[in-house]
Amino acid sequence: MAILSSLRRRSAAVSVAAIAGATAVGVCLAVSSASAGTLSGSLYRDPSSAVVRWVAANPGDSRAAVIRDKIASQPQARWFANFNPSTVQSEVSGFIGSANAAQQIPVLAVYEITNRDCGGASAGGAPDLNQYQTWVSNFARGLGSQTVIIILETDSLALLTCLSGAEINARNQAISTATRTIKAGNPNAKVYLDGGHSTWNSAGETANRLRAAGVQYADGFFTNVSNYNSTSNEANFGRAVISALNGMGISGKRQVIDTSRNGGASGDWCGDDNTDRRIGQYPTTNTGDGNIDAYLWVKPPGEADGCRYTAGSFQPDLAFSLANGAPNPPTTTPPTTPPTTPPTTPPTTPPTTPPTTPPAGDGCYASVAVNQWAGGFTASVTVTAGKSDINGWTVTVALPSGAVTSTWSAQASGTSGTVGFTNVSYNGRVLGRQSTSFGFQGTGTGPSTTATCATS
Repeated sequence: MAILSSLRRRSAAVSVAAIAGATAVGVCLAVSSASAGTLSGSLYRDPSSAVVRWVAANPGDSRAAVIRDKIASQPQARWFANFNPSTVQSEVSGFIGSANAAQQIPVLAVYEITNRDCGGASAGGAPDLNQYQTWVSNFARGLGSQTVIIILETDSLALLTCLSGAEINARNQAISTATRTIKAGNPNAKVYLDGGHSTWNSAGETANRLRAAGVQYADGFFTNVSNYNSTSNEANFGRAVISALNGMGISGKRQVIDTSRNGGASGDWCGDDNTDRRIGQYPTTNTGDGNIDAYLWVKPPGEADGCRYTAGSFQPDLAFSLANGAPNPPTTTPPTTPPTTPPTTPPTTPPTTPPTTPPAGDGCYASVAVNQWAGGFTASVTVTAGKSDINGWTVTVALPSGAVTSTWSAQASGTSGTVGFTNVSYNGRVLGRQSTSFGFQGTGTGPSTTATCATS
């Protein structure tokens, strides 16, 4: 599926004075000393994204290592931008199921509103708003029950220049209904509405548009998907929007910021033609700011904006330009692994993902999924309990060559040949016929898809 660009050429629409004025709407800024917003845990990395596929298919390309280590290794949003009401539920369900099995938080960007992008480079969407609601209802049925992040309709509120007053009202109602539909489908869904960015509409105007579109039913708003403004500027803008919403009687809303391409210059909206930008802060829910739930890579780095290249197409020269010279990922994240780091806060209850075929007897068994590339691999291992609960496990795998270089959600014994992996504190107890998972990365040839599992 092509991920469509939603970037718009908007800059300098707001001055510092305008932001400061907007913050004075009734209440003071809600500055918090909390370590993060309302989210915690590890974000899910899509193992079938365009950049991951490109890296796997081009191991000899001189740009591949940089793109692999600094972009393909990171969690990014999966965009749902095709009008496919008959298949969207199964597509969402499959994506969510993989994220749930990894005990990580997926990010889904919904981009299907009628007349999206005002007919620009990413024109399209549902034929009309009635069909849009049908699509959203089917989308919501695939969301499961665990935490998911929904980026709902980029540019839908910041970009209204092509709509009449009646069409704006209809769009607002459609987004409000979509938010409530998604929340009804999965009460643990975290839904964020379009807040544009800090150099587009003023904070006060942004708050007015969010209120009209039903932000009271959502968890907050997202910014910077459509530009490259600095994280600090976006955070200041977000605090101003939150303050304005508070003044309207709408409290408890938080921001997420797209940091996928804001590590360099801002200004010209089109990333296809700009070579002085870099990837920004790596994705995380540990923001250190109680107003900000996450820094996300919503717009996947390396996917075009529709200037030199087709909107949404992956272009390795764009990816390399963004990644080359950028800082390395945090050392807690394996540099080339498809799965992301384990949750900062271990889950308090055993995983509940059922295996495809539960074992008939007691004990446990393990299955291995391997992603191999030239010179290395990552492996994701699913541990399944038999008919009775287990309270500890050890999985043994054989490596034909090479060595294990990093492990997550398990403790490794040895690095080459026959390697044992033992549970950590939060995933040793597995209920009967249920599963947990861990992963590891290494050099050389990965293990086979079978492994030995023993209970403690």
